[in-house]
Amino acid sequence: MTSPALAHSATVTLTGHLMDTGILARVLDDVLEYGGDYRIESLELGRQHEDESRALVEVRADEPERLDRIVMRLQVHGANPVDPGTATTRPAPADGVFPEDFYSTTNLETLVRLDRDWLRVQRPEMDCGLVVTRGAGAPTVRTVPVSDVRAGDEVVCGASGVRVELPPQAPRGDEDDFGFMSSSVSSEKPQALLVRQIAERMRQVKAAGQRVLWVGGPAVVHTGAAPAMVRLVRAGYVDVLFAGNALATHDIESSLFGTSLGVDLAKGSGVPHGHEHHIRAINTIRAAGSIAAAVETGVLTGGVMHAMVQAGKPFVLVGSVRDDGPLPDVITDVVVGQRAMRAELPDVGFAIMVATMLHSIATGNILPASIPLVCVDINPATVTKLADRGSAQAMGIVTDIGLFLEQLARELAP
Repeated sequence: MTSPALAHSATVTLTGHLMDTGILARVLDDVLEYGGDYRIESLELGRQHEDESRALVEVRADEPERLDRIVMRLQVHGANPVDPGTATTRPAPADGVFPEDFYSTTNLETLVRLDRDWLRVQRPEMDCGLVVTRGAGAPTVRTVPVSDVRAGDEVVCGASGVRVELPPQAPRGDEDDFGFMSSSVSSEKPQALLVRQIAERMRQVKAAGQRVLWVGGPAVVHTGAAPAMVRLVRAGYVDVLFAGNALATHDIESSLFGTSLGVDLAKGSGVPHGHEHHIRAINTIRAAGSIAAAVETGVLTGGVMHAMVQAGKPFVLVGSVRDDGPLPDVITDVVVGQRAMRAELPDVGFAIMVATMLHSIATGNILPASIPLVCVDINPATVTKLADRGSAQAMGIVTDIGLFLEQLARELAP
């Protein structure tokens, strides 16, 4: 019998490999953590190894607002209300402010039902709101970060009329070449095999007319892997690059002075006045006006940034409070930087993140779950933090960046 204190309820449905993936346990834990209770109405376990399971879970809460919050949370795991109803919308009360009960998005494919029709949300992204735009044709629904909402925008509120879709999964045992990433962090699996499979996925993405997004940190240069990455750029496997001031600065320092953080990359030892090289590199590019101008005038003749400019590939450099200079291309307003990053996501079919925690997490936050994502770092905490932030599609390889990039370049740009 339902307690009077938990009189508000909704039934959600879950489908998939619920037991071996732990999804059902996480759903039940979240219900309790958010102050609700549950009752498993039915649980149909798959009979064969490849069969999916299905569960119906009644969720109860003491007030409708709490119930909505719980249902929103469960949608992170792909759970949807059995009776979704239709969406409620309210106008945004001010620029940069959602209505109090706005629907907080996941990074999963999302649909919203207005009246009778389900509308697919444009560009799924976590931790945003849903804004409905009505015009002469059919209405559209898109994700909007709180910084970009405008007073009067029609914002979806509550959990009614919203459902999500998990990325399609092959039956267990029939996974494609990316099935090797069955654990979120890999440190012991054969690296040569992992590299070959990542290379094959990149070839497939390019053959499908999609783009490969790279997110890089300065260790690409410190480990001596910049020449390998230059080969990948020239071979067409780096379509867009997200980074901070550091990667570009030390790449340019390496090209101009042969050092990275003042260390001779050929000898592995410090050089006289080497600690000045990074700021002198920044000053040289600032005098030229931009990285592209330095390439065009012959000031910058090598390195990853030079290769990106020569290949006509876009890069987005977003800075932080610790930056020296920074380079003239670095976006110092982080909200503007987020917008610039989002603008480069259309047609991205694969993302690879190497040696940067800050920019990897930032990029993971804006990527839809449908885009495969690999994070390569010597520190396993980087990919763990990605998954903790909600990028469930993040798979990680724990290894030295220099060795990894050299192996990948041999596969794709021999």
